[in-house]
Amino acid sequence: MQANFCPRCGNPLRTADVNGQMRQRCDVADCGYVHWDNPVPVVAGIVELDGMVVLVRNQGWPDKMYGLVSGFLEKGETPDAAILREVREELGLDAQNARFIGYYPFFEMNQLILAFHVAASGDIVLGEELADIRRVAVDRLKPWAIGTGPAVRDWLAARNGQVTETMASHAALRDWLARQTSNP
Repeated sequence: MQANFCPRCGNPLRTADVNGQMRQRCDVADCGYVHWDNPVPVVAGIVELDGMVVLVRNQGWPDKMYGLVSGFLEKGETPDAAILREVREELGLDAQNARFIGYYPFFEMNQLILAFHVAASGDIVLGEELADIRRVAVDRLKPWAIGTGPAVRDWLAARNGQVTETMASHAALRDWLARQTSNP
């Protein structure tokens, strides 16, 4: 996210070297604010409903572009609670558990995607952010190269008893999350 003005004092930010990285910072001597531009955590869910995966098309996306349900965490919200909320808000579906798949950097959007598998039930009611959905049989689901696509790749591999390099590196985090949350 580009920042042009200091949120503390309102003065313009300037690009400067901060600890060996070019960052936007405030030049006012008694302020010194630095805009770190850290990645934003985003949750994404492979929503499974009646044996099919639900892909979504957001308002404003091209007609043939579909992806996973996704959204931002709210203050004080855990990632697994966030994806369950997003599934409810965007699809009107009930889901009780979110199983962590892995984390995936999405450098193009400066995001860190936390991906989950969500088994849902109910009847789909599109939320205001969505233009359309597609139900895809699991055996016809194909991962895409960027964004949430690598999470789809890893989820499909796990369903087939395979372990990708990414999945192996995420094993310790998945185990820890399982112990910290109500996820089975």
